[in-house]
Amino acid sequence: MQNLKKEKTFKPKPLQFKEIRVKQPMLLLDFLRENLKDMSRNNIKNILKHKQVAIDGAPITQFDFALSPGDLVMISKTRMPERKTSIPKILFEDEDLLVIDKPSGLLTIASDKERIETAYRLLTEHVQRYNPHARLYVVHRIDRDTSGILMFCKKEDLRNIMQDRWNDIVTKRGYYAIVDGVPKEQTKTIRTWLHQTTTQLMYSRFEPDPEGQEAITHYQVKKELKAHAFLDVQIDTGRKNQIRVHLKEQGHPIIGDDKYHALTNPIKRLGLHAYALEFQHPITLKKFKFYAELPTLMKQFVSGLVIGNIQEKPRRKKV
Repeated sequence: MQNLKKEKTFKPKPLQFKEIRVKQPMLLLDFLRENLKDMSRNNIKNILKHKQVAIDGAPITQFDFALSPGDLVMISKTRMPERKTSIPKILFEDEDLLVIDKPSGLLTIASDKERIETAYRLLTEHVQRYNPHARLYVVHRIDRDTSGILMFCKKEDLRNIMQDRWNDIVTKRGYYAIVDGVPKEQTKTIRTWLHQTTTQLMYSRFEPDPEGQEAITHYQVKKELKAHAFLDVQIDTGRKNQIRVHLKEQGHPIIGDDKYHALTNPIKRLGLHAYALEFQHPITLKKFKFYAELPTLMKQFVSGLVIGNIQEKPRRKKV
């Protein structure tokens, strides 16, 4: 009789964080006392002191820190790990705004897979050097693997106004993209209605669809690079993965984009960079124009200095 091998059972790792979403404005200590009823006031202050509490991934030690609806309070069993990433290049900072040139590979805010190394945490720690109660509010996001301009607000009411009127306030959102192949049309406007699959992938429907999100992308070919093209992309809407989906559906995925089936990855990163953001401050009416220089690897590839190491991927067979 054959010996049957026992199947291995995989036990899920215990959660390192308890996460609670804030529903109404309150001070952090009051929130923790309400949600950690088995802990004394002194014990709660102790976990704050030892950096076991974070707001959207940014460790907070002030017990009287003001919470806002939507904040994600994260409570760790142990001290939050120290960050390894340095603060990104700051393009602008005043009493209202903080604008950075985000590097590729850095998340905007904490996700299910990454809690610590985020732009939000890095910049929160930056502003709290001068004021322990200072905080940032996310106005918009760019994908983890996209580099370029990312803006935060320092005031909740300003964040709310900017998010509510984003498409009216912002006059330019410019991206540079390097794509597989060369588009036949030198300029084109793509307008679709985006939907999301159960696996978090986005796809388009080309007929107006009330259940989808309208997405409008304009591109212009700036330079042809044999098997690739360098595009200047402008967007009228800022939907999740919008540029990546639109260019992939045109038959020209962005290089390095595994999620949307890029054929090559010559510079070992996503070839997408947010280079321009222009808008009018909704309260002061002051006009702002921010630009972020093309990252070195993308610049070298476009100029022909990076040519080798192109990894071809097999095309997917149509079913």
